[in-house]
Amino acid sequence: GHTTGPSLNNDKLYKFTYSAEVYVDRVKASLQKSAGYRISSGVDVNLLWRNPDNDDDQLIKITIRDVQVENVNERPAAKNIFKGKSTEKIIGKEYLEALQRPIVLELVRGKVKNFYSYQDEPGFTQNIKRGLASLFQLQLHSGAAHEVDISGKCNTTYHVRQDQVTKVKALESCEIEKQGFTSHNQILDVSTKATSATIYVLEDGFIKSIKAEENYVLHLNSRRKTGAKIVSKQRLELKSIQAGPGLIAGKQVASVIKTLDSSYVAVTLVAEPVKFECKKCPSLSEHWQSIREHMYPEKLSKAEAARSFLSFIQNIRKATKEDILQIIRSENKELLPQVVDAVTSAQTPASLEAVLEFLDFKDASTSTLQERFLYACGFASHPNEMLLKSLTAKFKGDIANEEIRETLVIVMGALIRKLCDREGCKLPAVVEAKRLILNRLEKAKKDDNVRMYLLALKNALLPEAIPLLLKYAESEEGSISNLAVTALQRYDPSFLTKEVKETMNRIYHQNLKVHEKTVRTTAAAIILNSNPSHMEVKNILLSIGELPLEMNKYMLSMIQDILRFEMPSSKTVRQVLKDMRAHNYDRFSKMGSSSAYSGYITRGPDVSSTYSLDILYSGSGILRRSNMNIHIFDRNAELHASQVVIEAQGLESIIAATPDEGEENLDSFAGMSAILFDVQLRPVTFFQGYGDLMSKMFSATGDPINVVKGLILLTDYSQEIQLQSGPRASVEFLGGLAIDISGGMEFSLWYRESKTNVKNRVAMFLAGNTEVDSFFVKTGMETTLEVETTLDFISTVQFSQYPFLVCMQMDRVETPFRHYVTKYESLPSGRRYTASRGKAELLAGNEYPLHQENSNMCRKVFGAKSDSSSNWF
Repeated sequence: GHTTGPSLNNDKLYKFTYSAEVYVDRVKASLQKSAGYRISSGVDVNLLWRNPDNDDDQLIKITIRDVQVENVNERPAAKNIFKGKSTEKIIGKEYLEALQRPIVLELVRGKVKNFYSYQDEPGFTQNIKRGLASLFQLQLHSGAAHEVDISGKCNTTYHVRQDQVTKVKALESCEIEKQGFTSHNQILDVSTKATSATIYVLEDGFIKSIKAEENYVLHLNSRRKTGAKIVSKQRLELKSIQAGPGLIAGKQVASVIKTLDSSYVAVTLVAEPVKFECKKCPSLSEHWQSIREHMYPEKLSKAEAARSFLSFIQNIRKATKEDILQIIRSENKELLPQVVDAVTSAQTPASLEAVLEFLDFKDASTSTLQERFLYACGFASHPNEMLLKSLTAKFKGDIANEEIRETLVIVMGALIRKLCDREGCKLPAVVEAKRLILNRLEKAKKDDNVRMYLLALKNALLPEAIPLLLKYAESEEGSISNLAVTALQRYDPSFLTKEVKETMNRIYHQNLKVHEKTVRTTAAAIILNSNPSHMEVKNILLSIGELPLEMNKYMLSMIQDILRFEMPSSKTVRQVLKDMRAHNYDRFSKMGSSSAYSGYITRGPDVSSTYSLDILYSGSGILRRSNMNIHIFDRNAELHASQVVIEAQGLESIIAATPDEGEENLDSFAGMSAILFDVQLRPVTFFQGYGDLMSKMFSATGDPINVVKGLILLTDYSQEIQLQSGPRASVEFLGGLAIDISGGMEFSLWYRESKTNVKNRVAMFLAGNTEVDSFFVKTGMETTLEVETTLDFISTVQFSQYPFLVCMQMDRVETPFRHYVTKYESLPSGRRYTASRGKAELLAGNEYPLHQENSNMCRKVFGAKSDSSSNWF
């Protein structure tokens, strides 16, 4: 009873059996079918020395012997990779000898004060010994403690009941050198839950048995069914106590250790990182040759392209700058853009240096590649300060192509936001980039430059930019005012102060000057989306009826959408509608073709996705703006997956119609702007000015203009996990998207009809690999998901009568979905066991139900078409 830690008797040899097991499997699967392995052995423990001045300070010697490596689950001989192989053959002679060299622990009151081993010991065997040594650390009274063991410095809690002690280690608290990265957006990321518990049974003041279990559970946030678990179990059981060697005399630990073996040194109990070189891996260029055929532009909407893209990134991450440059410099024009996508997405110092050395921004002929590089930077999953610094330096230098200059600053805005989201707002490169954009915007004289910096702020979403955006929104005209308002619309409502709402109210109600419909409707959307007051909602409702023709219908549709879709402000809107002045037939029966509608694409237990589609026309029936958004969200986060806005203005002269109030002087223009995964891209112009419009109209083929084409790395998760039994696990989830978005606008004066078509073709591939690598055996599980789909959005307008006919269609084609899981165990010799299961299904195509009014109009449009085609002669 005089000791507060476990105590060994003198002159005794305690003989234990020990086993360390590792299992890898799907989250819900039972361990009986898991992949894994077991290392089992005997363990001899004896007391070497006890401090004459302190009974609680003792040196114990631990020796591993009779090592066996076997399957963790029973396997038939044909599937047993260890069959017929001795332990020496599996582990290797020198490793086995190292493993069986004894270690010495200094225990003070049950805690490991020093861990003595040999200096030149291989890292892997040292870690196995650390895992065993950490088990001998325990305290015999309940309470919390900070302990250092193989997992690092961790918060630990003990519960003691008679001869049983339970130790719970909070693994998320462990301080250990962590390697890896996570995805920028939570929805695209992976969640981890880790637990560790050890149960000790004591007898005669020393250990009778120990059972330890550690669990890591990981799942994709976007699909919690897809994930993995790693289980590590250790067992130590006392088999017998025999007569053993006597104690070594001495007063100091150091002298006792020296007497025992002068080669012993004190090493840390915290695991050391162990890297295993790949012996038979293909070189980067060999790997590229094997996937090259899947990377041609015409194959970019196939899942195989996304799969190849991910495997290429994994290999680029291990490659040197020279290896990467060799491929970039030797590849042809068709494939180079895809190579640039992958090299940039790899996000290693070597890959960034290689691509920056290859691209020459002073050369306008390679602008396609420069743009692909910049967009891949914008979509970077875990950008660092170095990337932003490199782009800022390029922006200050010479750039041959003005569009690239614009794209560059827009992407800098996206990187500022991503770095600020990860507490990087005060990094020198971020501070410099912010200052550059804000200062240059204030000094900009040309409209094109103002637009460029506003687009950068639309990505950066800096709180300090709000006053500037308000100034441009209220005092400027046309596209600049419109851009400033849409930038404000992207801010979280918590940033929208009283001043913002007052300005938006002035713009909507035109208190100071006349504004365009597009700007006014966006201002109304901002008010209604940021916790509006009763009075604000009432004033908006009272304005319906006094607005230009189509704007009345649009605002009415927006209010009905808020109610139908139960948006946050719906409660206030319902209260206001109790007032008959705001809610009456005159107001709610306005004619027009404009509309706003929201609906669900999917509603799942993990994530849901919504679409919103709004279309605003001018009084003469010509499209002013069509806006299609897709948002993905879970309980805690949201992702603006895509937005495609087609805008047109000043087209009334073509059909000899009268422009709306405040829009008499607008230049003819049509263009398209897109947001993809929270990143605003550089807008594309269809035509600018009346002359350009006429030449394009008479030469128009109606062929779609490509807006985005490329490969995007979405999910990018990589973590190394130190298991408490000694081995290291690595978890990697990569999700890639091959995307092809095109948009077109057709115009027929003969039929007085216009048609816009946005085609989104995407293929997604996700690969997860969870692996425990002990240099002599690998065990793990690979998971893959793949899906290919096309989403078409078509709007047809017939403006031969008023109200003109508008038919909107949103279709998703049949979608193949495939999911495979493979568990494996393998030896370096090539002997391998695998077990696979998979599921392939075809998800039916779908036409999304927009509002009833739209369905009625589509019947008329397509009815009218079939009549007119038969009336020619």
